[in-house]
Amino acid sequence: MRLADLVNSIFSLYFWFVLVRIFLTWIPSINWYNQPFKAIAIGADIVLNPFRKIIPPMGGLDFSPIIALLFLQFVQYCIVRVLFILGL
Repeated sequence: MRLADLVNSIFSLYFWFVLVRIFLTWIPSINWYNQPFKAIAIGADIVLNPFRKIIPPMGGLDFSPIIALLFLQFVQYCIVRVLFILGL
């Protein structure tokens, strides 16, 4: 397996990890202080929190996760593309 494939797989897994966090926020009965929800929140909020600070909720809707996921996809594309060009 090439390094580009490994990095691509890691980014893809993290993308789904963040997506799970987003979907779980729609369930109000989840206690975010219990495991595994606490681990999911801590891991995903690394990417989500900076965007939440920049993009305020509009009309009660938080669009920052969409921008965060798009940014994550862009970074993934750039890094994997450079690794592919370098033949790694």
